[in-house]
Amino acid sequence: MLELEGVTHCYRSGKATFEHGVHRVLDNVSLKLYEGEVLGVLGRNGAGKTTTLQLMAGILAPTRGVIRRQPGKTASLLSIGLGFRADLSGRDNALLSAMLQGATRSEARSYLEEIKEFSELGDSFEEPVKTYSTGMRARLGFTAALKTHVDILLIDEVLSVGDVRFRKKAESAMKERIAGEQTVVFVSHSAGQVRALCDRAIWIDAGRVCAEGEVASVLDEYAGDGRGRGEG
Repeated sequence: MLELEGVTHCYRSGKATFEHGVHRVLDNVSLKLYEGEVLGVLGRNGAGKTTTLQLMAGILAPTRGVIRRQPGKTASLLSIGLGFRADLSGRDNALLSAMLQGATRSEARSYLEEIKEFSELGDSFEEPVKTYSTGMRARLGFTAALKTHVDILLIDEVLSVGDVRFRKKAESAMKERIAGEQTVVFVSHSAGQVRALCDRAIWIDAGRVCAEGEVASVLDEYAGDGRGRGEG
């Protein structure tokens, strides 16, 4: 459904620690995402996980390499605080989110009460998003993506935010969505979540894929390296 072939992503930085002032976030990364699977992405902070999702979503363009997505397939990046208009209410942002994912205005409106109920925002659903806490933004973003249709759902750490009860509710809803053959790329620091939700996993470190394959095997390599100890 989606493929990265030899993808490198760099940006210029004034830091002397980067060679020639260039920071290489991803370095010659190749991977394939298959329809209906849940791909887990592991790695420490700064490894390149979020950049990988942004490239998959089309938010960033690679410096080198090719990204292929099946024609007509839509992808949505669910990341804390990404894509919201802070001056608009939760309701208006949910409406825009649904429409950007391909819903008509009438279809988007039909989703709103369900989004409000599941996100548990109450009266805050009518308030500007700039008044929201990080957890509230995460609940709105997760629910808006969950309750509308997108072919490829790209999730960046969102299920790690909020209280324990809502995280369990979100995990349960995601499992139900996955059972309906939703294609997902799931970034998490939680080995437990990756083990519970994912069919396959990759481990990225310093912008390179260090391991790819069966979830338990990749988790073992990740933990054995010391990067994943104590997570999840």
